Amino acid sequence: MTESADLHARLRPRLVPRPRNAALYAQAQREGLSELQARILAGRLGDYAGELAPLVSPSLRYLEHPERLADGRRAAERIAQAVVDGEHIGILTDYDVDGITSHVVIRRTLVELFGVPESRLHSLIGHRIHDGYGISLPLVERTLALKPQPSLVITADCGSSDEPRIARLATAGIDVVVSDHHALPQEGPPASAHAVVNPTRDDCPYPDPTIAGCMVAWLVMSLSRSVLIEWGVLPEATPKLSPWLSYVALGTVADCVSLGASPANRAVVSHGLTLINRMDAACWRAMATRLGEDSVPFDAETLAFQMGPRINARSRLDDPYAALHYMLAEDDATAERHLATLDQDNRSRKAIEAEMVEEAKALALPALSADQPAILVFLESGHPGVQGIVASRLVQAYGRPTLVLTPAAQPGMLTGSGRSIDALHLRDALQRAHELAPAALPRFGGHRGAAGVGVPHERLDEFRAAFLQAVTERLGNVELGPRIFTDGELSAAQLDLATLTELDALGPYGREFDAPLFEGEFLVENLRVVGADGTHLMLELSAGVVSHRAIWFRALTPGELPDFSVGDRLRCVYKLSRNRWRGRESLQLMVEHAERDP
Repeated sequence: MTESADLHARLRPRLVPRPRNAALYAQAQREGLSELQARILAGRLGDYAGELAPLVSPSLRYLEHPERLADGRRAAERIAQAVVDGEHIGILTDYDVDGITSHVVIRRTLVELFGVPESRLHSLIGHRIHDGYGISLPLVERTLALKPQPSLVITADCGSSDEPRIARLATAGIDVVVSDHHALPQEGPPASAHAVVNPTRDDCPYPDPTIAGCMVAWLVMSLSRSVLIEWGVLPEATPKLSPWLSYVALGTVADCVSLGASPANRAVVSHGLTLINRMDAACWRAMATRLGEDSVPFDAETLAFQMGPRINARSRLDDPYAALHYMLAEDDATAERHLATLDQDNRSRKAIEAEMVEEAKALALPALSADQPAILVFLESGHPGVQGIVASRLVQAYGRPTLVLTPAAQPGMLTGSGRSIDALHLRDALQRAHELAPAALPRFGGHRGAAGVGVPHERLDEFRAAFLQAVTERLGNVELGPRIFTDGELSAAQLDLATLTELDALGPYGREFDAPLFEGEFLVENLRVVGADGTHLMLELSAGVVSHRAIWFRALTPGELPDFSVGDRLRCVYKLSRNRWRGRESLQLMVEHAERDP
């Protein structure tokens, strides 16, 4: 076999049945779930041994009280004091969906529930390219230049690794309340902050460290409401923050935190979707209008693949304030105007992404040929706002942790985003790389599945060696390569909407609780290339006597023809979906992968 053929064979996705927790499989059926539902749960919850009800029937009653958050009371009292004393308050959040939704939660709570005038609030959101992530130096300078200067800054989805910048704000007399969910540095919470609320703290008794930044912000603001009521500043009848869980649902799904064994995340996404589908807010109505009437009701996939990318695209290519204005729009016309801007950015992002993915795959070939455990590529002309998406595409294609770097705004520096596989905690691997070569990785942060880095250009090779060593140490003998985990086969009789309803009852689906994916053999009865760029396939597939409509997105590269035809038999990996058309529903198969039977 030639080297090229060997590499091609190694990069061919392997279909792997999901390992099942046998005890959980039996428990689920004892508790009244169907065999198929039990199969889905047992293939996703690993060694989970708790009650199934909080996961199968998500409810807000399973949320833990925010008092259990370390520093939660201290943070809430400082926010309450700022409200009472009429202080100017800065709201400093990350620029992605988690950060933007956190910003909305904090701002709407302060204004609509606590009565803080808009004139006393300052929105501080960094520019991804010019400012960078977190409490960056440019954001600090911008904060210090405000007139009047805020005496309190509340962060969300950032701040845990920003001690030097927090210290500078503190020196200027500004208290910083950090609310975040990213992993803390080894030295612990930033010492100069007034309070640091982060469920990943070693001393934090809150039982779920997987909640998103927007959920941490929601809990902190909920506790602030309780404090203001205790102090007699607000009446006991002051509304709770429950309506803002619509934003928390969006941020939670878009930030790819765990939707597996997390009762909190499953509860807020489930409840938030109920709120969203009431279409009470202009932002939801504008999105429904853009996607078409058949897009309603929204589900977690709508948030992940329709709303999330549009909001993220603005911060990837430009400043994120249009996304904030869109989320806060009070009327449909304003929301639709801002959404049009986000939509245009998203189209631009897709074009940039396609070019960068093609270049990154070419640059990854030497590492793949050498069977290295991770991929690190430097795109000299790449757009820094699209690094993470490109890294995700390479992880999907090659089954290896991936870092994508591009030039940073700071001369002599590179910035990068990484995505990982289940077997590797990426942030921990970067911590080890920093220990091996501290000068080559002066700045990094993130969590298990995603992380960001800052690397001096002249030390790129040194960082590459340290990163590969760190990954090798942690992965050991883990078999690498693209794998597709499936939930087995469905019978011909199960290919109907009733089965899809049965599966939907276990939602929401997302990270660590993937949507059900099945495999099976089908006869190709019809096919045609669709899409403006000719990359999608519309198929008619039959299993037995019944034919099913199927769509395979990104099945081809532009100009390519499928390597199978009508009459061939395919081994397909697919999801079940509802095709809505003019108020009618039918079953549609969403093909993820297909191979012609030999």
